[in-house]
Amino acid sequence: MLRGHWRNEVLGSGTDRWKYWDDKRAGLVGDEELSELERGLGSPSPAGLSAKTWLRLGCTTKTSSHTGPAVVFDDHKDLKNRINDPSLGITEDSVLVLRKSGPLGGPGMPEYGMPPLPDHLPAKGVRDRVRVSDARMSGTGYGACVLHVAPESPVGGPLALVRGGDPITLDVPSRRLSLDVDDAELQRRRARWNPPAPRHERGYGALYAEHITQADEGFAFDFLAREGENPEPDAQ
Repeated sequence: MLRGHWRNEVLGSGTDRWKYWDDKRAGLVGDEELSELERGLGSPSPAGLSAKTWLRLGCTTKTSSHTGPAVVFDDHKDLKNRINDPSLGITEDSVLVLRKSGPLGGPGMPEYGMPPLPDHLPAKGVRDRVRVSDARMSGTGYGACVLHVAPESPVGGPLALVRGGDPITLDVPSRRLSLDVDDAELQRRRARWNPPAPRHERGYGALYAEHITQADEGFAFDFLAREGENPEPDAQ
């Protein structure tokens, strides 16, 4: 891995200016800062806001310090169906928000955390936008993507309260991610919010939903972390 060096300094490429910062994460802030941003989206959620900020492959200063209006997609299917809908009015200033893509909502926290840009933006030379989700992202993904927002939206996490047009600020140098909506309005939205109906009423899907933990809790079954001992198996 090319730690902290421009690839062209090592590989001799004259045009490839992508900087690798770490063999596990690439970004504009240190490892210790990637684990949790100091501020949540609006009012602090019960488990706080756990997020990783990945800023890969040519992320610009504009996307690492940016405020823009939210364009909200309720799930990955909604994203696929509407990302090129002209009525959304997506511009290079928009912040794309994808919810219901975490451990419970996905389900399974799929690698949806790098939502595509609408076709008209790359056609104009725009290669990156701020994107926020409760999903995860492949190690080969890139861009100004805030991932692993926890608690996730189906359990009432901060993304559940975001509405289209809400201003969202990502300020990586200041370690700040905020939903710039006043507390009174967020309280009204919280009072009106209802959790989605369970996807499965029985079987493994129901068992999974009942016991899976959030991203900041390890994204595993809660009974795996219980106190107690198990007997050693009889090897004979």
